[in-house]
Amino acid sequence: MCRKIFIGATGQHCGKTTISLSLMHLALKKYARVGFMKPLGPKWIEFNGIIVDKDAAMFSSVFGVEEDIALMSPVTLGPGTTRLFLDGKIDSTAPGKAIRAACAELEKKYDFLIIEGAGHGGVGSVVGMNNARIAAELNAPVLLVTGGGIGNVIDAVELNLALYQREKADVRIIMANKLVAEKREDTLGYLKKAFADSGILVTSAFDYLPTLADPTLFHVSELLGLPLSGDTADRSRLCHTIQLGAASSQIVIDHLEASTLLIVTSSRDELLVTASALHHIPEYKERLVGLIIAGHVPVSNITQKILDDSNIPYIRIKETSSEIFYRLREHVSKIGPEDQEKINLINSIAERYIDFDAIDAVI
Repeated sequence: MCRKIFIGATGQHCGKTTISLSLMHLALKKYARVGFMKPLGPKWIEFNGIIVDKDAAMFSSVFGVEEDIALMSPVTLGPGTTRLFLDGKIDSTAPGKAIRAACAELEKKYDFLIIEGAGHGGVGSVVGMNNARIAAELNAPVLLVTGGGIGNVIDAVELNLALYQREKADVRIIMANKLVAEKREDTLGYLKKAFADSGILVTSAFDYLPTLADPTLFHVSELLGLPLSGDTADRSRLCHTIQLGAASSQIVIDHLEASTLLIVTSSRDELLVTASALHHIPEYKERLVGLIIAGHVPVSNITQKILDDSNIPYIRIKETSSEIFYRLREHVSKIGPEDQEKINLINSIAERYIDFDAIDAVI
C-alpha cells in the first residue's frame, strides 16, 4: 500500500519545493519507489510536448521519471482558466476527477508519494480544489511548512488550520523552516508549547540560508527573458552577491565577493575588458560568476570581441544598471532541474536537519 504525504504551507516562499525535494531524497533511502505529484499547477510550462506545472517538470527531470509527467501534473491553471471556470465553461467536477484519477495511478506505481500543494491552503479555491480539499480527497496526511518565527507562525498556522479542518483534512505535522540559526532551539520550543494540545507533531527543517535563496545564472537569464552568452556550462552557478560596478575598475575588482554577479554599464569598456581578462584566472573566476551588461549604448567592437573570446558568461540588456540591480535584489529564486549545485546542497543539509523517520511514523 502506498504511503502518502501532502506538503502544504502557510504562505508563499515558505519552502515547499525545498522540503519536497528533501523528503524525496530521504524517502529514497527507505523506500524503493518514491513518486511526486503537483495536483494543481498555477505556474506551467510546455514540457515534452504537454502543458504541466513547473515543479512537476523539475521533479520528473531530477528523478528520471519523465514518463509519469502527465500524472504528476494533472491540472494546470493557464491564462483565462479562472474566468472560464466561473463562467461555467469548464466542468466544475473536472479538476477533482483528474486529480483523483492521477493520484490513484501513481499509488499503483510507488511505495511513497509526495504531493506538493500550491501556495497557502486556499490556493485553488477558484476551481473548487484548494489545497485543503485536495489533501482531504486524496486521503493524504498533511505536513504544513511555515516560516521561522514564533508569533507570526502561530497566527499563520491557525488561519490555515481552520480551512484544513473545514475540509476535514488531517494535518499531522507542522514544520518550521528558514529558522534563525541562533534562535533555532528557542523558536522550536515555543512552537511546540503553542501546539502541545493539538496532537500535531512540531518539527523543523532548515536554518535560513541565503544560498538557497540565491539565483543561478540560468534563473537570472530566465527572469530577464534574455539569453545567456559566453560559457553556458556555468549556467547552474549560484550568484551569492549582486554587485553594481559603479566605481573604478580597480576598486570594483578588489571588492568582488564570492560568486558575484557583476552589473556593468555597456560604456564601461575598461571594466568589461578587465573582467573578461580575469575570467581565465581561477581565483577571479571563482569570485566572478558572470556579467550583466546594461544600457542603451552599444558595446564597442573591440570590447565585444574581447568579451566573446574570453567566454565569460554575460547577459546583455537595454535597461539601466540601477534598474536591473534593484529588480534582481527583489527576486526570490526558485529551484529548477538545472540547479544541481543547489539540489545537492539541499540533500546534504536535509540529512542533518530533517528527521524523516519521525515524519514517516506519524503519517
